[in-house]
Amino acid sequence: MERSGREYEAELARGLMAGEAGAFDRFVGYFGGKIFHYSRLMCGHREDAEEVAQETLLKVFESAEQLREPERVKSWIFRIARNECLMKRRKSVFAPVHELSLDELMPARTGDGDEMRMEIADWRSLPDARTLQSEMRQQLEAAIRALPEAYRSVLLLRDVEELSTEETGQILDLTGDVVRTRLHRARLAVRRSLDAYLRGASETAGRSNG
Repeated sequence: MERSGREYEAELARGLMAGEAGAFDRFVGYFGGKIFHYSRLMCGHREDAEEVAQETLLKVFESAEQLREPERVKSWIFRIARNECLMKRRKSVFAPVHELSLDELMPARTGDGDEMRMEIADWRSLPDARTLQSEMRQQLEAAIRALPEAYRSVLLLRDVEELSTEETGQILDLTGDVVRTRLHRARLAVRRSLDAYLRGASETAGRSNG
């Protein structure tokens, strides 16, 4: 029977904890890319992300015996990675002078009570699918990096790393309700950014075809 991702992660953790030959190399092979991708979006710069990923893996190796529940290795790793990102961001030369507030990124209110509505861009005149996919990925990552840290960390852990609400809350020391609220608002902010991009792409394509 095929193992699930979580089962394989727990197996890797047990091997690391037991000091098995080649365990750390297998661990890095599986988690290294995930940690780097998370760190790049959290830290906002490749050089910082590389240092954070290296420091995270080093701390994992040095403190493997502290892991009490191998089944929770993923949330344990990303708690370490998040702390490393926060420390790096505070002293990084690449850190932004001003970080946007979520209100600057959220959809505008309609005036009808507190409801927020968004008009979705017209996809019919957009560039070809392969070009759009590549550009959208870049825009998505830029939108995530633009989120305030409190919202960016929730979005990355829940939607990118696919950790549960409970696991995300444990990593970030938040209640489940706060995790759900921040995730909802972060998704709306990212959606707004992507919609603005799609509108611009649609208008550009329309002028080119006109």
